Amino acid sequence: MRNCALLLVTVVIFAALGCSRKEPPAPGKTARVSATRAFESYFGPAPTTDKGTCYAFVIYFPAAGKPGKITPFPFFSFDAESLKKVALERLLGGMDVKSYAGQFLQLFPKGCRLLSVSERNGVMSADFSSELRAVAGDPVRGSALFNAITLTLTQFNGVTAVRIQSEGSDLYPDTERAPVEAAVVEQPSQPRLLDLVAMKESATAPVREVDALFDRPVDIKEFQFLENDGTLLAGEVFQSMFDMAAVLKPKVPGKLAEGIIIRVRYKVVDKMGRSAAGEARFALQVKLHQD
Repeated sequence: MRNCALLLVTVVIFAALGCSRKEPPAPGKTARVSATRAFESYFGPAPTTDKGTCYAFVIYFPAAGKPGKITPFPFFSFDAESLKKVALERLLGGMDVKSYAGQFLQLFPKGCRLLSVSERNGVMSADFSSELRAVAGDPVRGSALFNAITLTLTQFNGVTAVRIQSEGSDLYPDTERAPVEAAVVEQPSQPRLLDLVAMKESATAPVREVDALFDRPVDIKEFQFLENDGTLLAGEVFQSMFDMAAVLKPKVPGKLAEGIIIRVRYKVVDKMGRSAAGEARFALQVKLHQD
């Protein structure tokens, strides 16, 4: 299964410094990603891809300090057959990103597993291991759990109701009403730059690509990669797949190594018109393409 998400490092290429040029896709292969209504409502039109049929959807993470409130984040997958399972597993994994530290509840206890996902006559059943029972019984976390799972699943066509179970037993009564989306969903704030990751082909190969990862698809108006002293890093800068990263192809790959400090300056606008600008420093992480 090949999955990509707001927080995944699957990238193609971005627009030159400041900029306008995009890496041209292979002729005849570009197609718009198929998106749920929820994705388009919070993040605008889905981007395009030349990597096959892809699906865009939303996962709702529970906000800390705001009982019952949840926040949508964009995710992508190439696996049409298991979109709902992918969404639940990502929700179960939580929002483990430094930029969002402390902002979301971790609903699922350590050791909790998704046992099965099934659908019958429009009713989606999500069955988890026994660790989830205590969460469902908590007034605050139980409400957040119900809202997050229910809205994550009902965004998909054909799903009219959700049963949340633990080892086959329902955790919520049949009379529990689905949340009113407008009442429980926190609108996304401005785009965030999440991290900086270098990619290379093997442990001994030089860095050929540096990816600056955003939390959603954006249009990048300006982007610069700089050394810690402010010297511009020479190279071409492109837009990534799904418009979620700025990618540097460095002119001198040997200058880039694990842990060096790289500065970035940026101006971006997401597909709903929310803008962000800033400067940040990152200790470079270096990963292999197969990681």
